[in-house]
Amino acid sequence: MIRKILTYAITGSIGIAPAKAINYTPDNVSTSIALMTPGNNSESYSLSLQKSEHTPYDYQATASEKLPVMILQNVEQIDGKHRITVTITAFEDIYFNLGIQVKTGYRHDDCQFYMPGFWYRRNLRSPKEAPSFHTSDSWTVREDRLSTPLTAIFDEKNGKVVSIIRLDKFETDALTTHETGKVVLSGQTSIGYTGFENISGTASLSFGFPYKETPKTYIRKLTLAPSVEAYQLLHQGESLSLTWELQETEAIDFSDCVRRVWEYSYDTYRPQIVDTPYTPEKMKQTMSNFFTESFVDDAPICYYSGVELRTETCDRTDIAEVGFVGRTLLNAFNAMEYGAQQRRPDLTADAEKIFDSYLQNGFSDAGFFHEVMHHKRNFTEPIHSIRRQSEGAYAALHYLNYEKSQGRKQPEWERRIKEMLDAFLKLQNSDGSFPRKFKDDFSIVDPSGGSTPSATLPLVMGYKYFKDKRYLESAKHTVSYLEKELISKADYFSSTLDANCEDKEASLYAATAAYYLALVTQGKEQAHYADLAREAAYFALSWYYVWDVPFASGQMLGDLGLKTRGWGNVSVENNHIDVFVFDFADVLNWLAKTYGERRFSDFSQVISTSMRQLLPEEGHLCGIAKAGYYPEVVQHTRWDYGKNGKGYYNDIFAPGWTVASLWELLSPGRAERFLEK
Repeated sequence: MIRKILTYAITGSIGIAPAKAINYTPDNVSTSIALMTPGNNSESYSLSLQKSEHTPYDYQATASEKLPVMILQNVEQIDGKHRITVTITAFEDIYFNLGIQVKTGYRHDDCQFYMPGFWYRRNLRSPKEAPSFHTSDSWTVREDRLSTPLTAIFDEKNGKVVSIIRLDKFETDALTTHETGKVVLSGQTSIGYTGFENISGTASLSFGFPYKETPKTYIRKLTLAPSVEAYQLLHQGESLSLTWELQETEAIDFSDCVRRVWEYSYDTYRPQIVDTPYTPEKMKQTMSNFFTESFVDDAPICYYSGVELRTETCDRTDIAEVGFVGRTLLNAFNAMEYGAQQRRPDLTADAEKIFDSYLQNGFSDAGFFHEVMHHKRNFTEPIHSIRRQSEGAYAALHYLNYEKSQGRKQPEWERRIKEMLDAFLKLQNSDGSFPRKFKDDFSIVDPSGGSTPSATLPLVMGYKYFKDKRYLESAKHTVSYLEKELISKADYFSSTLDANCEDKEASLYAATAAYYLALVTQGKEQAHYADLAREAAYFALSWYYVWDVPFASGQMLGDLGLKTRGWGNVSVENNHIDVFVFDFADVLNWLAKTYGERRFSDFSQVISTSMRQLLPEEGHLCGIAKAGYYPEVVQHTRWDYGKNGKGYYNDIFAPGWTVASLWELLSPGRAERFLEK
């Protein structure tokens, strides 16, 4: 990023035609710079923007005293947006941190805030131990936390949106020895910061370089630490140029804000498919090793060991999990279908053992799945979740449909699944929602409705398979709840089972649920479900990266050449990327055809290609002990799930669900084949 007078900018970005451009003037903009001499405290200087008389720049930022640095700003009007280029030139060696604030003119109390893949509205679903308004109404974060290095502020009262996006090339990062406080970078970074602040009641955009995080930095799950502020060395005579784009537009509501900003982000960065040698066939061939090496048959339940494994060994554990992070039954169906296609009787035989053992020993007295079983400890988790139950029923219905297509009958499995779906009808609340967690006697443990859309999928499939309209009506009732409580309120929460916050999976499941109903309805009803799927899909898409996060030399993921575009952040609590997609790619492709929206199908291809990059195979194990055991907790920012931090994985992972997710991604059209026959 550094050379003698250097400017980087991405040109030709396409955005929404702005309603009225925000003013970028000295009255509206505050600039500051903090300088540090190693071993001494930093000094911060407020700067004023003065019209530049003797340079081609519009402004020079000056302090009340002479500084060893010159800061010039140029502001161009491009398609109604402000392109801001800041050039910093050092007169002597300096360690610096530059900050800019732009007042929006909006009342802070009237605003909602959006940092893609990390901050939605006010993050009030998140606990006070994670970034949220519970802790502060002003936050700045390092850019690599975000699926787009952007902050948007939405004035609900007046329907206005103002955003700031970074347009530089992102090629480098640098290590530090500390996570908090004033830290000196070991080299050059491309990562700055962005965010929002309440300045005397006015909502303001805050951005700068290199990164800082205020009032806290988020270092691991539910662990806020003191703020961090990074300082980068700029040698005497060197110049550094930085570019941002400021835009103001209109939005009807927060959902419209997210849609417009996602389209603008996508058009600005134009993410391209990732060139990998891994075809879908190669992916499945390699991942099938997981089915072989993880298979356990010395327990009452046969299963694939895919939960709580250590990356350094991938040794099997005693945990059988039917859904969520284990996905044993979906993996069994995938192995059965693939084994038949590839003439692999070993795979089909193991898969049959899994289904047979679950039929014999895998159900509770009330007819629900035993979700999590520890056979060596002789312990079965007594609390059920609508998500795991639904994911198990979803896999079983695919299995039943497959068996029927092969001319085989499974009456006991049909009876079990029909009883389970009937139990779903009993469990469903009057508003259409399902409790997130409950017991075998139907008593409620967690009434939250955020996991409701996971139940929609097996209900729609059950309607189609059993020709029972009660299941279809129940599914429609779930989406009525989703429309009223999640989609219309732009409030997608608590779908994942190990967090209570805004998360990707709630919006992804909501979009998929509406898509399933669109496939089995017609006319205006189908159009309504399609509209709901599209609205929720924009929220799900907002979690997926449209840019490539830089890594420091020595950080494994960077050394492997990982491109983060197409990977999705997980949730506000769990700040890492993963390959959770399942049939969301099918949803995007269907929406692309339905609405003529190329962004959906094009980005679906980005997702599909990018998520293949970390396939562990012999000679290219990507930090995983066994071939085909696809990694899970991919730590792409300064955060860890408990171990290792940016550029690495957590030491414990669950390849059960990652293999299942990628397998479904690489098996397009499943829902349409099941539901449209």
